[in-house]
Parts: sequence; structure tokens; C-alpha cells
Amino acid sequence: MKNVKDLEVKGLKVLVRCDFNVPFVDGKISDDNRIQAALPTIKELLAKGAKVILMSHLGKIDYKKTEEEIAKAKKKNNMAPVAERLGELLGQEVKFCPETRGEALKAAVDGLKEGEVLVVQNTRYEKGESKCNEELSKEWASLCDAFVMDAFGSAHRAHASTYGVPAELKKEGKQVAVGFLVEKEVVALKRAVEVKAEDRPYVAILGGFKVSDKIKVINSLVSKCDKVIIGGAMAYTFFKALGKGIGNSPCEEDQLDYAKKMYETGKVVLPVDVVIANDFANPTDIKVVDVDNIPEGYEGRPVLFTRKSSTVLRPYSGTDQWVFSKRNNSKLVQKLFVKLALTSKITPLQLLVVVIPLPLVNNSVTRTISHTSPQVAVLP
Repeated sequence: MKNVKDLEVKGLKVLVRCDFNVPFVDGKISDDNRIQAALPTIKELLAKGAKVILMSHLGKIDYKKTEEEIAKAKKKNNMAPVAERLGELLGQEVKFCPETRGEALKAAVDGLKEGEVLVVQNTRYEKGESKCNEELSKEWASLCDAFVMDAFGSAHRAHASTYGVPAELKKEGKQVAVGFLVEKEVVALKRAVEVKAEDRPYVAILGGFKVSDKIKVINSLVSKCDKVIIGGAMAYTFFKALGKGIGNSPCEEDQLDYAKKMYETGKVVLPVDVVIANDFANPTDIKVVDVDNIPEGYEGRPVLFTRKSSTVLRPYSGTDQWVFSKRNNSKLVQKLFVKLALTSKITPLQLLVVVIPLPLVNNSVTRTISHTSPQVAVLP
């Protein structure tokens, strides 16, 4: 497949599927890593004189809920703040269209000049997005002359914006390519999939919210890796599968048997302690406990790090974490892990692939770790 650098797009309208699914705290973007990751591709297209149209999903909108709840979800997951932040990062005006289809969107696209950028409203405002609705795919495809896929974290989804649009453009013989971010991820994943003997022991770290989303990944990692260290919210499904109490922590009940089966392979390593709180959004009590002592009314929290020195970072919110040895001091383990990541001195284990949600770590870590998708990172 073509790369964005191979495209001839001067004066053409180029639709880029990005991953701007950024986290928000109190209505403000709390981590713009995913926006920054899209900059190289966007800048390449601008330098080529393209008219750049950006689409992305943001958050979740459950259309099985009431109209009032759907409206509330749409308001919460409005792309306007993303467009504003992108403009700050690019150092130029970024236009925003609050519509996802219709004459208003067409007019906004047609009004673009060379070197201008337009962010379209959240693709999930359209119910047909996740169903890869043919009519919606054709309408979005009609807006552009070329398409660039730069949202690796969404590439596995056959949605209208990720699959339907490029499929329609290919039928018309129009240019379709991947962006720099996707290219970087493919290169990194190739290294993770094709493991050389000299790269062993091969250890993976897997995080995220759901086990069900990563069954194929887990199966593959267990078959290829010497060890698979599992953290993040999904660790609680494993804890419960092993008969441990998890309080109010998230758990996929229908994945308990699978989690237990994977643990019994002898390759899965779980956290030995966690940081929990009595409320996720507004905690009044945060503490470190052993995984065998999670009380009712408490739940695990995500990890965020902030730089303290060139080699040691400190957590500024509670969390569960990945560990290399049985320690009962979570903060110490967190510092140790990040120090090892920053210095690339993983001994005796060589950490080849780290599968984590990027919001869990800030730029001071991810600039050092050659991260690829929101779920994959490879140490240099």
C-alpha cells in the first residue's frame, strides 16, 4: 500500500482517518498524545498543498439507550476541543464542522483552500458508522479525492470511516495510503511478531480495559512470548477468575473461564499489589493494598506518571501497575519500571513489546519508548 509521502495531492481534498480518541477531565483534554501523534502525517499533506479533512471517533455513544442519554453522550464527546488543540499544535487555524453529513459538511469541505485543515464532528455521531453503513460510506467518500489511514488503533474495526470510505475510493481508482503513524506501527509490530532467537527472553506487557477486545492478541502473545505481564483494568478479570475479591473494579464476567485458562499456561504474570480508591471520579481515600486484600466499595485506578528527574518518575494518581518482582510498595515498583523503560536496561528480561493504553503514561515516557499504536510500544 502507498505511504502518505508517495501521494500527489496538491489542490486535492484528502480525508485522513485519525485517532483523536483522547481522554478528558472536567471537560478538558488531559492527554493530547494521540493528537500529537497525527501531526507528521497532517504536516506532510499540508506541505504538499492538500486540503486536509480529518475524521475520528471520540468516546462511546450507545444507541440502545434513551434519546436523552444519547444526546448527553454526544455532548460529552464533541470534537470541538480536539480541533482547538490541534490548531494550537499546528500553529494555524483549524476549521471545525459540527455536522457529520449533509449540506453543512459538504459546504465546509468545498470551502477549504490549499493548506487548510478541517476537523469533522465525531464519526460516532452517526449510528451507521460502526455498522459500516454503505450509504454513509459513499457520502463520506464523495467528500474527498484521496484517503489516508493513520488510526492504527481503529484499523481492526470495519467501520464506515475506516473501511467503507477507502473501499469506495479504491473502486473509483482514487489514491489510498497509510500515514506515518500506521507505517511506524507496522514496522514495530513486525519486530514483535517475528522474534529472533537472540531477542529472547521475549516478554510482553498487556494492558487496557477489556479482555474480550484482546483475545486474539493474548492468544498470539502466549504462543510467542516467554512471559506475558498483564496489568490495567483487565487484570481484575484475571484476579476474579483466580477467586480473588476485586471490590467495584471492572470485570468481564463472560471472560472468567478464558482468563483462568490463560493463567494456567504458566506464562501470565499479574500485579502483586494495586492502588485503589473509594470512588473513581472523586476519591476521598486512595491506598495501596495487596491483590488479595481489595475491600468492597473500592476499585482500582489507572496510572499516570509525571517527570521527577531524568530517570525516576513518580505517579500522581493511584493505580494498578505491572511488576517484575514481588514487591509490596507500588510507588517503588512504578518508579523501577519506568526507570528501566527510560534507560532501556531491562535485566535479565529483554522487554520487546509493551502493550499499554498511551493515556497511562505521559510524553516523558512515550518519547523514550518508541510507541506505535495506543496499545503497542516497543523499546529501542
